[in-house]
Amino acid sequence: MRLLVNDVDTFVTTGGGHADPALPFVVFLHGAGLDHSVWALLSRWFAHHGWNVLAPDLPGHGRSRGEPLQSIGAMADWTAALIATTNARAVRLVGHSMGSLIALETAARHPQTITGLGLIGTAAAMPVSSELLSAARADDHAAIDMVSIWGHGMRATLGGSLMPGLWMLGGAERLLERAGSGVLFKDLAACNEYRNALSSAAKVSVPVTLILGERDLMTPAKAGKALAATFPSARVVILKGAGHLLMSERPDEVLEALRSDL
Repeated sequence: MRLLVNDVDTFVTTGGGHADPALPFVVFLHGAGLDHSVWALLSRWFAHHGWNVLAPDLPGHGRSRGEPLQSIGAMADWTAALIATTNARAVRLVGHSMGSLIALETAARHPQTITGLGLIGTAAAMPVSSELLSAARADDHAAIDMVSIWGHGMRATLGGSLMPGLWMLGGAERLLERAGSGVLFKDLAACNEYRNALSSAAKVSVPVTLILGERDLMTPAKAGKALAATFPSARVVILKGAGHLLMSERPDEVLEALRSDL
């Protein structure tokens, strides 16, 4: 469906469900250069198990109009505006990578309706290498290659998809290739410049689950554990041998980790 959020035409998938004001909401926030499609399995499961689902394309991503937002704080305020369009009173935020920072910052800035957080592939800081930033700034395909290779665990780079005939590494490349010019760079720059994770985490009082990949080269599990220690209430799930793009590498285990909080 399409919503108008801060005067921007925004595409949002509902996982195939129909809005029911009596049910709580879960909002899924994608990572840098990606779109709503990374939530295909999770959004559908939640939509058919007692939740209203919103999985938006952030501004300038996927099917949403507008320009990519320049900071995690701006994305958090935009997320709060998205939630406000629904009149929801109970919202769980689930974010991956950049989306996890957005979810965290939204909960810290706009706590009124937030009841829980699921942070996937997250860390206390997300510095981006100068090589990756330079390639992304130049719209060099090398940036897509780096994100795809660094973003997967070893098994995923060799194949390993649960769906016969699908190639996880190639699928990630095709998805990143669909992003508009400059989108990946702006997202990576926003992650690189964000410094509020620890201070924002200290403001969050709702339950938090962190789902981390043991072999994540982009947001190492050690950095995720450091973030978890700042929350008043946090549970850490580490997926053995997994990399950063956990929804494609380990979809069943990610779903189980989120389900166990219900």
